[in-house]
Amino acid sequence: MNKDPFKEYIKASEPDKRDKGYAWHTAIGLQAVDGLKTSEYLMYTAVRNIEGEISFEEANALLQSYYEENPACGADDRTEEADKVSARIAALLSEKAFSFTPNEYLSIHRKLFTGIYSHAGRIRDYNITKKEWVLDGATVLYGSATELKATLDYDFSEEKKFSYKNLSMDDIIHHLAVFISRLWQIHVFGEGNTRTTAVFFIKYLRTLGFDVTNDIFAENAWYFRNSLVRANYNDLKNGIHETTEFLEMFLRNLLLNENHPLHNRALHIGSTFKAPEKVNIEDQKANIENLFTAKTASHVCKLLEEYGFQTIFGRSDVQEILGLKPTRSTALLKEMAEKGFIEPVTGFGKGKYRFISHKG
Repeated sequence: MNKDPFKEYIKASEPDKRDKGYAWHTAIGLQAVDGLKTSEYLMYTAVRNIEGEISFEEANALLQSYYEENPACGADDRTEEADKVSARIAALLSEKAFSFTPNEYLSIHRKLFTGIYSHAGRIRDYNITKKEWVLDGATVLYGSATELKATLDYDFSEEKKFSYKNLSMDDIIHHLAVFISRLWQIHVFGEGNTRTTAVFFIKYLRTLGFDVTNDIFAENAWYFRNSLVRANYNDLKNGIHETTEFLEMFLRNLLLNENHPLHNRALHIGSTFKAPEKVNIEDQKANIENLFTAKTASHVCKLLEEYGFQTIFGRSDVQEILGLKPTRSTALLKEMAEKGFIEPVTGFGKGKYRFISHKG
């Protein structure tokens, strides 16, 4: 099932199919924030649910049986986690019930990750750091483990007291960006924090009257996470300030159907004070053309021109620069790596690479 079926369902006139199509498309897309991919079996199961052949409960049961019978499937790349969490997110997004409380937030995490993480639904009791590609390997300062419950309660109480009455849409979007970025930065959970926060946020937005049934989350989940990172990071000596501008562009597309470009490379802190190394493609062309077919060689040249030998990039960047589909972008990266033209880079998120210089 190479063709993405969900966009057609989102456009469908039948509200039930549209809503389920959105829920599944968003659920699957959100796995990208942790570099996870779902299986073809999940896609097949999702379509059966959207068509009304099976309920969400039956979809979850089918996935449970599938992995019990095929324990080796996806074990190494966490496909089982991606499939099960996607199904649970889709079910939660299809539910109308919601309460704006810390307990609801914890409950969403528990529902998503029971049987996957031993700490599902529990506040972390240890401090964390995470190297971020968008921060050139630096980390956001997350909430202290000893203060998480108090900080969470405070943020919820402040938001409950806040009035949106008489605010302009610009002010509403700015406030929402500040609220969700602060909630995310607390990082209540050891793992699964962004996916939980996204599901909670979508359901909260609905209580504020926003429809939120487009494909913005599904297709820009990694941008959403990177924009949360940039909203919580300062490096004043290098002129970098925390900013919600990227998150606000995301929200304008999500809530107002605007069409701002959401490019991950624009969020990288390097783009604020240094330009990528310029590469003389003519010096590299012969080697590229010897290693790749003509069409692939043109893709490699374009990427090398864009990123040089220092800049780190991944699949979403390849999609963006070349306009390729995810599967083709992955295949291109694999071929370039196998032929020794790029090398994997650790510490910047899963699936990141850098060109290898072939001078001399």
